[in-house]
Amino acid sequence: MRTDIDATEILHVIRGPMVESSHRGHVAVWHHDDGLVASFGDPGLRTFPRSAVKMIQALPLVESGAADAAGLSSAQLALACASHRGMAIHTDMVLSWLSSIGRSEADLRCGAHWPYDDEAMRDLVRAGGSPAQRHNNCSGKHTGFLTLARHLEAGPEYLEIDHPVQRAVRSALEELSGETCDEYGIDGCSAPNFVMTLSGFARALSAFAAASDIGGRRGEAMARLTGAMMAHPEYVAGEGQACTRLMRAMEGRAAIKTGAEGVFAAIVPEKRLGIAVKIEDGATRASEAAIARLLVGAGVLDPEHPDARALMHGPTLNRRGIETGHFELASPLAGWRL
Repeated sequence: MRTDIDATEILHVIRGPMVESSHRGHVAVWHHDDGLVASFGDPGLRTFPRSAVKMIQALPLVESGAADAAGLSSAQLALACASHRGMAIHTDMVLSWLSSIGRSEADLRCGAHWPYDDEAMRDLVRAGGSPAQRHNNCSGKHTGFLTLARHLEAGPEYLEIDHPVQRAVRSALEELSGETCDEYGIDGCSAPNFVMTLSGFARALSAFAAASDIGGRRGEAMARLTGAMMAHPEYVAGEGQACTRLMRAMEGRAAIKTGAEGVFAAIVPEKRLGIAVKIEDGATRASEAAIARLLVGAGVLDPEHPDARALMHGPTLNRRGIETGHFELASPLAGWRL
C-alpha cells in the first residue's frame, strides 16, 4: 500500500464523551464522461478490489452469450455477483443452477464454510449437517464461472490464472479500467483477484453506469448485470446486510457491492458514476458508512432513511440495548456533494 499520500479520516467511533476509534481510507469517484470528479486520500492507491469486483468478474458470463445459452434469469445473474449469506434462497438456487448446466457441487472450487446467516447456520446444525461449498458466500460467482467454462468448452480448473475464464475476467478488467492488471492475489474463495488502482476500479464501475450509451454486447451485458443487482438485492447479499438494505432504500437508483478488507463499490446509472472505497484497516463499519455517505452526496440515497442513518451514524448499543455511542463521518467526506 502506498504511503506517500496520506489516507483521509473517514469515520470516528464515539463512546461517551470521546472518540474511541478512527478509520482512515481512500475514495475515488469517476464520472464516465468527465473522469475523476472527486477523491479523498489517494485515488491512485493500488489495492485488491476483493468481492466488490464481482460484477466485472461476471461480465464475460453475459457478454459471451453463456448466460443466454444457459437460460439464466435476472435473479441468477444477481447471484453471480453476490457475497451471499448461505440462506436457502441462495443455496437452493446454486444447486438448481448447477443441475441445469450438468454440473454438481463437487465441480465448484470455492471451498466450504458455515452459512453466514445465523438462522441458516442453526438450521444446518440442528439437521446434523456440515458446511458445504453451496454455503460459500461466493458459490454464485463460481457457478457463473462454471457456466462460462462450459460454454467455452474449457477445462474444469476454472480458477487457474491461464484458464479461459480468468483470461476473460482479466481482459474485461483491463479494458474497463484502462490499466494493465498483471499482479494478482488469491481471494478467500481461491479465485484470482487482480490488483487495480482505486481510480481504475471506479472508472470500470462508471462504464457500467453508462452502459446504455456504450451499447453493443458489452453495454447490454453491463446493463443486465446492474439491473439484476438492483432488482434482486436479496440475492446480492441477504437480509440485514448493507448491500441489500441500501439498494432497497434507493429503489433501483444504484447497484452496490461490498468486499472484504474495507472495500466498497457503487454503480450510479443516473449520474454516470462509479465509486470505489478502500478503508486502510479493513473495517467494514467504515466502508459501509462511507458508501452510504457517498450515495447521499451523489443524490441517490435519502440521508434520513433509517438504514442510511444506521450505517452512517449508529447508534451503537450494548447487550442490554443501552446506547453507548455513535458514529461521526469525518470532514471533508461528511460535507461532500456531487
